[in-house]
Amino acid sequence: MRTHFDKLIGKSAQMQHLYSMIEKVSRADSTVLITGESGTGKELVAQAIHKNSIRAENPFIPLNCGAIPKDLLESELFGHEKGAFTGAINTRKGRFELADKGSILLDEIGELHPSLQVKLLRVLQEREFERVGGTRTVKVDIRVLAATNKDLGEAAGKGTFREDLFYRLNVIPIHIAPLRQRKDDIPLLIEHFMKTFIVKMSAMRPGQTALKILPEALTLMLNYQWPGNVRELETLIERFVILDETGTITPDDLPPRFFDNKQRVDSAAVSLAQLPHDGIDLQTHLDDIESSFIAQAMEISGGVKSKAAALLGLNRTTFLEKLKKKGLDTKLNEPPTQ
Repeated sequence: MRTHFDKLIGKSAQMQHLYSMIEKVSRADSTVLITGESGTGKELVAQAIHKNSIRAENPFIPLNCGAIPKDLLESELFGHEKGAFTGAINTRKGRFELADKGSILLDEIGELHPSLQVKLLRVLQEREFERVGGTRTVKVDIRVLAATNKDLGEAAGKGTFREDLFYRLNVIPIHIAPLRQRKDDIPLLIEHFMKTFIVKMSAMRPGQTALKILPEALTLMLNYQWPGNVRELETLIERFVILDETGTITPDDLPPRFFDNKQRVDSAAVSLAQLPHDGIDLQTHLDDIESSFIAQAMEISGGVKSKAAALLGLNRTTFLEKLKKKGLDTKLNEPPTQ
């Protein structure tokens, strides 16, 4: 069987280990827990596991548990019967049924409400459930893949995530290293994203070729810490391709954060560690820090609030509340709803 890693790019030792893990777990049918910071490519890893498994010809159904309100998430997962609630005008299959004979990815599993954690535990144990408003037991043949940017072991220890569910999910753990720990992959990723976006732009800008990145610009990119990981790099390359006028990327084309990142981190560390002799207004200081991180997250995510929330480890609703409370811009465009 040919191994499919077409969307996973990298030659670093960390990526070689990841490829090896994908090959091994694809041969089995066990539950996999994929961990890593936001933007590292957890869904791509889940897709690779599915494509290389015996379920490859059957559905791969992803669901972001943090992007759907609790009251709607139960129906999304398990489906509902006609008349189960206001607006349920037809019987509807949930994601588990749609994934029958295939794989389901439960992304941001750490955001799952405790009441739904109990129901998910039953699905993992018995591979059966009832639709919302229904009494008939539905049995499914699925492989469950879960992903999170949180430490579920720590959450289980604190009682914010069911310990028994954590152990059911954590049969085979796979961790994805952040981009700052595998910088050998950056040139390959740049080349990949460059080709991808040039192809996408070909109708509007025929004949556009790969951009040349000056060594000093590449050095700045290699020294950068990439808090938004591969997703941040992808967004940056897209910007380069769209705004290109000279065919060359110079240091002047990089955002300010590439120049002052180290100083900003050092300054933040000092300001957090040292209390001025004349004291501070702690709440104001913390609010300023929070506002700064929110602004940086919005910049890194290109104004997409769901992505910015993920960078800060917040669910989207909490993030929107903070934007509103602080009077920050909440009118930036979101990607179209699927």
